[in-house]
Amino acid sequence: MSREQIERKCILDGTVKPLAELLRFVELNNELLPDFNKKLPAKGMYVTANRLSLIKALEKKLFHKVSRHNLRISEDFMENVERLLRQKALDSLNIARKSGALLTGFEKLKEAIKKNKVSFIVEAVDAGLDGKEKVALLAKSIEIFNLFSIDELDKTLNKENTVYVAVLKGDVSGMVYQNLKKYQNFFIVNGENNE
Repeated sequence: MSREQIERKCILDGTVKPLAELLRFVELNNELLPDFNKKLPAKGMYVTANRLSLIKALEKKLFHKVSRHNLRISEDFMENVERLLRQKALDSLNIARKSGALLTGFEKLKEAIKKNKVSFIVEAVDAGLDGKEKVALLAKSIEIFNLFSIDELDKTLNKENTVYVAVLKGDVSGMVYQNLKKYQNFFIVNGENNE
């Protein structure tokens, strides 16, 4: 069974969902820790991957109930969760770059779209309005993520002036999409951006 097909139950509302829609947490030495890479040797506790669900689970002390322990939760827990999700999304873009599944720059993006090679686009949040309009016209039904600044994309991809990124269709695109979507959805509640 592939990772995408594995399902777990959300401790907040009891719904069973694919791992792609959940955040994994574990208890380690009586502390609640995010474990989004499933590396820590402990049983996972899962919550729907959005900020509001996590806040409610914390307020209702559901992690304590599930683990049957009074867990320590750091003061910067929510900020840490957000930082880890953001970093995982950025890291996945870098993996795509290293595997040759990523193009940068408007002209390369334009050509790849014409050849139907683009799975989705990452556009810097601080991209110029004229460029955004051009990309929107080109992209048509291709999804565009606006999550990171030019500076963040530059640092992640070891490039300069990274405004537009095309992730090409293929094996790597699914993993990258899942990580970007999970980070994006962390701020969306009932279809509205809650940032």
